[in-house]
Amino acid sequence: MTLENMENVEVFDSPGKGRGLKATKELWAGDVLFAEPSYAAVVFDSLVQDVCHTCFKRQPKLQRCGQCKFAHYCDRTCQRQGWAEHKNECGAIKNYGKVPNENIRLAARVLWRVDKEGGAQAEGSLTSLDQLEDHVADMPEDDLKELKVDVHNFLDFWPDNCRQFVVDQISHIFGVINCNGFTVSDQRGLQAVGVGLFPNLCLVNHDCWPNCTVILNNGNHEAVSSMFHTQMRIELRAMGKISPGEELTVSYVDFLSLSADRRLQLRQQYFFECNCEHCTKGLKDELMTAVKVEEDGAKPSDDLIKEVMQFSVKALEKIEKARTEGNYHEVVKLCRQCLEKQEPVFGETHIYLLRILSVLSEVLSYLQLFQEAAGKLYHPNNAQLGMATMRAGVTHWHAGLIEVGHGMICKAYAILLITHGPSHPITKDLETMRMQTEMELRMFQQNEYIYYSMREAALQNQPMKMMAEPGEEAIKNLFRKK
Repeated sequence: MTLENMENVEVFDSPGKGRGLKATKELWAGDVLFAEPSYAAVVFDSLVQDVCHTCFKRQPKLQRCGQCKFAHYCDRTCQRQGWAEHKNECGAIKNYGKVPNENIRLAARVLWRVDKEGGAQAEGSLTSLDQLEDHVADMPEDDLKELKVDVHNFLDFWPDNCRQFVVDQISHIFGVINCNGFTVSDQRGLQAVGVGLFPNLCLVNHDCWPNCTVILNNGNHEAVSSMFHTQMRIELRAMGKISPGEELTVSYVDFLSLSADRRLQLRQQYFFECNCEHCTKGLKDELMTAVKVEEDGAKPSDDLIKEVMQFSVKALEKIEKARTEGNYHEVVKLCRQCLEKQEPVFGETHIYLLRILSVLSEVLSYLQLFQEAAGKLYHPNNAQLGMATMRAGVTHWHAGLIEVGHGMICKAYAILLITHGPSHPITKDLETMRMQTEMELRMFQQNEYIYYSMREAALQNQPMKMMAEPGEEAIKNLFRKK
């Protein structure tokens, strides 16, 4: 495991939080505090045939492992690189006769690595797996039952010829995965495709208004020689200026929730009470529950607000069900019905209105509304805000609104340059789009007619045709006669 820039951070006892990380020197927006490859990572059960099990790229055609028939790879290069991790898994799947779930596969990969390297703290690392919290003792009864089922199935899957671990050790690993597993995204960072364990990242504490963001860099696997390939790794990036000795924080949950809801989610999922300034003072809660105010100062009644909120909660449940089933026409229909109820009552920054607009963010007429309102709530360098702005810019550009589209793409590029870095594939895509839209905008400003003619020809995949130059009679007819 090759760790990078670990000299930028050090472990300390954070008051009221336990162990945490702090900066050892001054850092600025976009700086990488450290980069860490995964200790182990696996593809989600639902995507095992669509995603490479080594580089986690989505590909239309993947090559399958000839022995276990389970693992899929981009090519022979990825298969060779992934063999060290897959070797034990391959034999275990053949002997077991079926493929266990993603949690069991990840726990197995972790313990095979512990068996090979030992559980001691690796060189350059800030912690070991044994030192990480598992919160097994804090789990509710239903979660404990699921944990026991996973441990039982793990023991059936684990080969007899491998080192045998006691139940407490196995339970500890499942507990660490449950509260410290990090989602792995595809090469563009647009879809979650797997889960991995990054021990040093687990030391970074939560804050609802953090000073860092975590981005997955899938690495480079396209060079002809494998010696120039780079590993998949997470990068902890600064979102603004960080002073020496300042604690490093990331947000474990989406900020787009009321402080009471965020605290509840953190308590249930991560077993701690958030006492950050935004939660204790309820900062921005008023914006998230804003209602329409007429010019004369009149507001909707409390009964009407309660009715629309209840309607929104039920609508969001139906929308999620329709999304899961892939019924996107129904999603759009439900969203529009909900907006009809919400828009006369809720303010532009109300969280339920924003959640509906977020779902509808691929529909042009709603993109700018969501992007502008979310900008009042999120940190200005928030990665989700950057992605929403990018989506808005691309859709406006494709719809022919080049001025608005170029402005949004430039704004998204500035955000993602900080959160993702210049070498991330999505930042490179944005840079290309920024240059393309800048060129198109210049053409549009010089001659709108030529711009739209070229655009129409490109959309129809036809060579551009220019109208014949008007003759003398045609020119005369352009002017209105008195």
